[in-house]
Amino acid sequence: MIPLPLVFDAPKKGMPPQHLADLDPAARRARLAELGEKPFRAEQLSRHYFAGHTREQMTDVSGSLRDKLDDLMPELFTQLRVVDCDEGATKKTLWRAHDGTLVESVLMRYPGRTTVCVSSQAGCGMACPFCATGQGGLTRNLSTAEITDQVVRAGEKVTNVVFMGMGEPLANYNRVVAAVRRMVDPTPHGLGMSQRNIVVSTVGLVPAIKRFTEEGLQVTLALSLHAPDDELRNTLVPVNTRWPVREVLEAAFGYTRRTGRRLSIEYALIRDVNDQPWRADMLAKRLKGKLVHVNLIPLNPTPGSEWDASPKPVEQEFVRRLRDAGVNATVRDTRGREIAGACGQLAALE
Repeated sequence: MIPLPLVFDAPKKGMPPQHLADLDPAARRARLAELGEKPFRAEQLSRHYFAGHTREQMTDVSGSLRDKLDDLMPELFTQLRVVDCDEGATKKTLWRAHDGTLVESVLMRYPGRTTVCVSSQAGCGMACPFCATGQGGLTRNLSTAEITDQVVRAGEKVTNVVFMGMGEPLANYNRVVAAVRRMVDPTPHGLGMSQRNIVVSTVGLVPAIKRFTEEGLQVTLALSLHAPDDELRNTLVPVNTRWPVREVLEAAFGYTRRTGRRLSIEYALIRDVNDQPWRADMLAKRLKGKLVHVNLIPLNPTPGSEWDASPKPVEQEFVRRLRDAGVNATVRDTRGREIAGACGQLAALE
């Protein structure tokens, strides 16, 4: 039996000091009152923070409140390195947290939108063998504010967020859901993003998917499936030994039924491993008639891995079989491979 990772939490050692973004609006007001400040100051500070303002730009903050900013809005990350590719359209940032923990986020500019791929954990405990993050193991969960800060500090207006960076988002459930709520809050207490422009991925933690279904959110759920059969998925996604394919898909489609949102199936195509025509047919059979889109991802190279991406003809045949069966499928336009910023490549190395 493959040992299972912790599902809903991780060691709290090293968690950062509390930031206003960790708190909901009511708790922010209460925190300001505790410090002897008027509660309306919570909205004032939130407006500055979510606009990405520096302290020098907070010209309307009183002197007494300014002296308390280190307690209310501590610096969460130090930017260590930024690398880019695609003529600057893709940018990966390496961040160091207060305790030395390293995480990465990736900004991708497209015509008409700007997307940030955020990390929800430092490392990952899911142990998927084709993923550099999973091979490094789990260090700790990120706080709500640390997740949100990756978007706030992107340096430009962000329209889309994908929780596809380091970590399994639903294994850091409470903080990820809180971060999503900060992102979609239309008041000065949040970023005012559209829920439909946010994607939360999971390898298939069934209890968490069911819980997420009841949150009343309209974000897109992305299921990292990678194999339609339990025999192979037990190897590629070890948590499958706990929640097999049938059970995972049933939970994911429960989210689709409740929200009306199309399920995204993530499927990394690996040469001679999961790209056989019969697996395409099996996948189509499992998905036919459902509100679903399959994102086929050419496997990105990772250090020490002997696996490689499927050849183009094999990839095209896989797509054809899905489409012929009535299943919507496309091959993802991979970004950031040259800077180890693509799917499965984030390792946060100095």
